[in-house]
Amino acid sequence: MNKETVMQELEALGKERTKKIYLSNGAREPLFGVATGAMKPIAKKIKINQQLAEELYATGNYDAMYFAGIIADPKAMKVSDFERWIKGAYFYMLSDYVVAVTLSESDLAQDVANQWIASDEELTSSAGWSCYCWLLGNRKDEEFSKSKISNMLDMVSKSIHDSPERVKSSMNNFIYTVGVSYLPLHEKAIETAKSIGTIEINQHKKKSSLLDAYSNIQKEIDRDRLGFKRKYVRC
Repeated sequence: MNKETVMQELEALGKERTKKIYLSNGAREPLFGVATGAMKPIAKKIKINQQLAEELYATGNYDAMYFAGIIADPKAMKVSDFERWIKGAYFYMLSDYVVAVTLSESDLAQDVANQWIASDEELTSSAGWSCYCWLLGNRKDEEFSKSKISNMLDMVSKSIHDSPERVKSSMNNFIYTVGVSYLPLHEKAIETAKSIGTIEINQHKKKSSLLDAYSNIQKEIDRDRLGFKRKYVRC
């Protein structure tokens, strides 16, 4: 399949209702409104194709950009490729759920995510924190530096209330993920969550939402999901 064929198939799968949902979350034209689950049959035909993924991501069409993340080959991508992708990620569903997810399956993940976390660009920093969430929720605890993750919790504790909205959300998710999926710092994550309390997030064209990492960690403990790791990151 080539770019034109994929775009035609995606367009045929588009739904107006889904399109409106994406637009309400910050997506912009062009897009078709394809449910992520509806993309799976096309992905099975293509499997992994980095060149096609690059062509689709470059279209600027949200559905094509999301699909690009599904068929990308993260281990073949260079730092410059990830930098190009994050620059094209114009709202959080791309930065945190396409680019960060794709990066998390790369051997470059932690190095690139560390750089992004330090960025002044809201979505770039958010993607860096989100990447660590995907990593911690999938890879073995031994693959991470305990002191590094501990320092990141300290950073969150000091800066979350003054951070941009999407960074706040990703930082909150980081505390939750450490508390549930990274056992060496489970207790510290709980203490960090308690200390920061409830976080208010002002959302795009929506009412503000309240995030409480401590309560969410406790829910996972009650469900006996402490130490949970995803088998796969991408769909």
